[in-house]
Amino acid sequence: MNDAILFAVDGGLARLTLNRPARLNAFNADLAHAWRDATAEATSRSDVKAILIDAAGPAFCAGGDVIDMATTMGSADDITALAEVINTGIRSLTESAVPVVAAAHGTTAGGGLGILLSSDYAVVGSRSRLGSLYANIGLTPDLSVSAQLARAVGQRRALQLVLQDRLLSAAEAVEWGLVAEAVEGADSAEEADLVRARAEEVARFWLDGAAEAYGNAKRLVRSQPERTFAEQLSEEARSIGAAMATPDAQARIAAFAASSARKR
Repeated sequence: MNDAILFAVDGGLARLTLNRPARLNAFNADLAHAWRDATAEATSRSDVKAILIDAAGPAFCAGGDVIDMATTMGSADDITALAEVINTGIRSLTESAVPVVAAAHGTTAGGGLGILLSSDYAVVGSRSRLGSLYANIGLTPDLSVSAQLARAVGQRRALQLVLQDRLLSAAEAVEWGLVAEAVEGADSAEEADLVRARAEEVARFWLDGAAEAYGNAKRLVRSQPERTFAEQLSEEARSIGAAMATPDAQARIAAFAASSARKR
């Protein structure tokens, strides 16, 4: 890992901070490889039960660093290879049984949408703006945008976003279902802090509850497109049976039963 991502684990929470603020946290090779490595570590450690993704500076993520790509990469194959490195990190998050929250203050654009969509719960600020903007520079969606955007907001809205020079407001992003909630601060700096704080509250809610059950609920929903309806029902049945056998579930069920008995 390198300084392009700050990585820390505290009390079961892994925090990944995109750390190229001068470039609006746009991905170059350093950030791509740090992202791949940080997500792999966060999703493989037994002491990590929730993940929070945030960013340094005034924006969450502007996608790929087009200027860096134009000056350091000599071929289409180079761009494809770099995207695949970032995709490895996206798959680490979306295929894991660890819930992920994003604190996406400021602007999220291009491939940054794919990073946001790799979270399971996203918090933005009231000043945040979110959009595609690929076609403005003659490019097509990457970093899971075409794979995840329509699932999140529906195909027609996804097409509206990728076929227009448009940035959604925070209110529109909430209304579309692209993000879970927006928080408001007195200014941009305070709002960024409030977005991070609210995202940590969400993560701590998971950690203070049945963290493993939340993680497996996320896994069931995320992996559903890979299965037929019948296969998904079987996987649900297998999963709830496995959950029932865990000490955490046994303790929680016993406490629920005792509480219910007292109320009779």
